[in-house]
Order: sequence, then structure tokens, then C-alpha cells
Amino acid sequence: MNIKFLIFTAAKLALLLGCAHDTRVGPLPALRPSPDKAEFIVAAAGDIACDPDSKDFHQGQGTERNCHMLATANLVTSWDPAAVLILGDSQYEKGTLEAFQKSWAHSWGRKELKDITYPSVGNHEYKTANASGYFDYFGARAGERDKGFYSFNLGTWHIIALNTGGNDDCKPISCKPGDAQEKWLKADLAKNQSACTLAFWHRPLFTSGLHRNATETRPFWQDLYDAQADVIVNGHSHHYERFVAQAPDGTADPARGLVQFVVGTGGKNLKSFWRAQRNSVVRQSKSYGVLKLELREKSYTWQFITENGEVLDSGDGQCHSKSSFTTPH
Repeated sequence: MNIKFLIFTAAKLALLLGCAHDTRVGPLPALRPSPDKAEFIVAAAGDIACDPDSKDFHQGQGTERNCHMLATANLVTSWDPAAVLILGDSQYEKGTLEAFQKSWAHSWGRKELKDITYPSVGNHEYKTANASGYFDYFGARAGERDKGFYSFNLGTWHIIALNTGGNDDCKPISCKPGDAQEKWLKADLAKNQSACTLAFWHRPLFTSGLHRNATETRPFWQDLYDAQADVIVNGHSHHYERFVAQAPDGTADPARGLVQFVVGTGGKNLKSFWRAQRNSVVRQSKSYGVLKLELREKSYTWQFITENGEVLDSGDGQCHSKSSFTTPH
């Protein structure tokens, strides 16, 4: 048997058993005073609600290790947010309508959050044909059934939800340049007049977790980068991670790069890391939690807050000045 394969398998098994540790690079940054008034509080997380048939479900209460969707929902409710962004894999294991009604509806689907929730679809929802349970449950809020991508505005912010489909090729939706979704994204960005732009979807282009980098999403990154967008938020990898501002090729770009967050800590379970990616500055996989964003007129702040109220990461950023760059043609 191939020796390299054995070494790879042994290392990955060790990570799955929890041998890797959390990494926080550098001191926790303090939030700097901002001249912008906080306009909107936005919560973001993915990989959330356990299957009601799971042995760890326990009538929605979960166990010590798994199924903490009620605790994270309580955290979000306490913030009184203006919007809740769902980063895919909202309902395990197959995203059936029945599972949404028995599990999701009693945690993140409660009435205080339901009308301010903006979902994006994950690969687990596509384990039901055409993600029908997801689209049946969320209805018009999920976008058109054969698309699942859409956008909306919050004050000076333009928010974009994209669809990375049910497998590594984005099927049954395409992420390829020139196909329907990418053409829509370009057109949406071209008419966007907002000062700041945030995009969210399920599978991240960059992750230090056990999932591979979703290189099929690079066309999204390129379009967003060309349009001077500001923030990308993803799920899929069951940990929290933040990257410095980057270009689509993964090089640090503090002037006009996109800041990417991975927030797969919404409640289902947690998984450790494989290999630290370049430009990854904060990584943790020991605590469930939610990303809290304060969207300001031309800036934003962030906090990653655990289900117990502990702040594990915080900081702030300025939106790109659109007039400072030349958009490629």
C-alpha cells in the first residue's frame, strides 16, 4: 500500500478524533471607535439544525457535544438583529420539509427570526431532490426554485446570496463563468450603487478544515473582487475561521481584497482542522457560535460570539471606496 496514503489517512484520522487544537493568531483586536453609526445588526451561521431522527436530537435540546441549534438560536434572538443570514446546511440530514417542521421551526425558525431570515442552500438540502424541502419551507425568501440566488439591500449595504449546489461541481446549479448564475451575479453587481457589498453562500473558496477549498467558487470571487465588494461569509466547514483581505488567487490584498469568514458553527456538530491555509488568522473549532456583524454606512464591525456569550474574535473594517479603483472591462 502507498506509504504517503497511509500517512495522510493517519493524520486525517487524528484530526477527526480531535487531536488538533484551536489557533488564534495574535492578540484579540479591540474594536476601534467608528464615525459611522451602527445601522444594522446581522447574524450569520451555517450547518445548524440536527435531524429530528438523530440520536443526539433529544426533543431539540441536543447533547453536550452535538445539536446545539437551540442555544445558538437563543443567542441570535437576544441581539434583536435586522437580518439573519443562513450559510447553507440549515437542516440535516437531507433537508426534508418534515425535518424543517420538526427541528428548524423550533429553533432558528421561531417567529422572532423567521421574517428576517435570508437563507442560502447547502449540499445537505440537495440530498432531497432539487432541494424541494428547503424551497418548500422558505418559499420566496429562498429565491426562485430553480436558481436559489438573489440579492437585497440593507441601508448602504448590498447583500448577495449565491448557490453552490449539491456537490463539488455546484450541480444542479452551475458556478462556471458565463453560465446563468455567474452572469446574473455580474449583472447584479454592475447595477449595484450601494457603498458596501457582502456576499454569502455555503462552500468556501478558502478553508483550513477537512473539506477541500471550493475552487469552483473562484468565478464568484473574481466578480466580487472586480466590483470592489467587501465581505464574504461561508459555512460548510464546521468551525470558525477568518482570513485577511485576499484577492481571488489567495494572495493578501489589504487595499481591495475581500475578507472571508467561515462560520459552520451553527449547532449541528464541530470538526477540527486539516492544514492552516495561507492568510488564515483566526481558527477555532471547540465552541458553537454565531458571527455578529454591525453594518455601518461605510464600515463594519464583527464579533464571533459563542453560545455562552464569549467573544472569541472581533474587529472592524472599512468598505472599499469604489472611486479608488478601476473596474476591469
